[in-house]
Amino acid sequence: MTSTLTSPPPVIPPSQHKYADIIHRLEAGGSMLPDTPDNLMQIIGIYKAYAVPMDFYWRDLLYIAEQVFLEPFPFFKYFISQEYLDLPNHYAGDTADLRIWRGEAAAHPELLEFMATGEVKKKLPKLLHHLWHDRVNMEFAEACMRAMLWHRHMYAPVNQFDAYLDTDEYKQNADRAIRAYFKNNPAMLALYKLFPEMFYEKVRELSYYSNLGLFWEVMAPVFFEMSDIYDEGGFKGVPDAMNFLVNGIFAIAGRPIYHHVYVDGECYEIIPKSKGFTWLYEAALPYVEAVFYRTAPFRGTKSYNAQAGQVPEDQKDFHYGILYADVFPVGTAGIPPTLLMQDMLHFLPPYLVDYYKQHSRGKDDALIQLGITFQRSMYNVTSAVIQALRTALLYPLDDPNPKHRMANRQFFEAQMDRFLRPEARLSDIQTHDYR
Repeated sequence: MTSTLTSPPPVIPPSQHKYADIIHRLEAGGSMLPDTPDNLMQIIGIYKAYAVPMDFYWRDLLYIAEQVFLEPFPFFKYFISQEYLDLPNHYAGDTADLRIWRGEAAAHPELLEFMATGEVKKKLPKLLHHLWHDRVNMEFAEACMRAMLWHRHMYAPVNQFDAYLDTDEYKQNADRAIRAYFKNNPAMLALYKLFPEMFYEKVRELSYYSNLGLFWEVMAPVFFEMSDIYDEGGFKGVPDAMNFLVNGIFAIAGRPIYHHVYVDGECYEIIPKSKGFTWLYEAALPYVEAVFYRTAPFRGTKSYNAQAGQVPEDQKDFHYGILYADVFPVGTAGIPPTLLMQDMLHFLPPYLVDYYKQHSRGKDDALIQLGITFQRSMYNVTSAVIQALRTALLYPLDDPNPKHRMANRQFFEAQMDRFLRPEARLSDIQTHDYR
């Protein structure tokens, strides 16, 4: 008599959700992005291309928040000082608090080379590169910061950073920095006396400059290290890349988020480190919510009829982030994602350059293809965030308790509900034909 091998019954019944296959993949420890060699190659290549301009973004964001501060006419805020180019990244180099990337702590060599010669490959005066727009597009970084600022009330009650910006303590700290900054400018002090709330709101914006700068200071070495691991053959699939992000999220979850201003060499702590605000709750999650999901309609790409309901009445219903973006019309001059695509185009690894030559309509199509790759990669980052939240709030994926498995299921289904909107690109990224 022969025995027949049968699979054990599932702990819980299959999901009936529209995205049941993706939910089951998440329950098995996977990503929303399918696990294929092509997808792995694309996302790691784009992480590398993103990390180089990001190495400028975080440095300049901190430079603006800490040094430029309330300069009435900040014409040269993108002309970062050598001090900030040399500023050691806390997560790279020999002096790292936690060494995520094995590379150097100062600005990346590819970034420095591009800053010196630009696309024209000539060492021209910095002002000429700037006026010709042959430079890193900090406008993209500022657009992300403004999205976080505009959606800032969406983060309560988890996020305490935002609530602190409206406290008397914050205003007192800001007041000391404002008065020190304008101590030799009676006109601005008089204006401050007349319109204090206007100045406080500007300082709040600068606090979000610092918030985003400190967030990206972590992400740049994470992406650099992922690129190095891939080059060494260390990632076997998309879940490996996602899990590296999950582990990174927990490793640096507690890094302080603060805002310091330096006036004549003296530090003014507008948001002190002692407040205990942390990277995960006060920077990473707000960034994902504001930039990946929400943002705002991109001006100049489409006319919206508010009376016809084409613009949501409630801010919480905004859904214009990269997870929903139609990359084709967005690929227009001056649109924030396209500014990022243009930045990334300068730093693509050779294997991704060759891939676009094979699968696009040539150089004119490169930004569109790059944008779609970036969209795929951000679905993988979002998967890492979802898995990290599930780990922190719920149960292990292999938990034998059916009630615990069902709690995980309900969590994953709630996350997938956000992609039921027709604008979501979750279905598109399941196929290689989405180009």
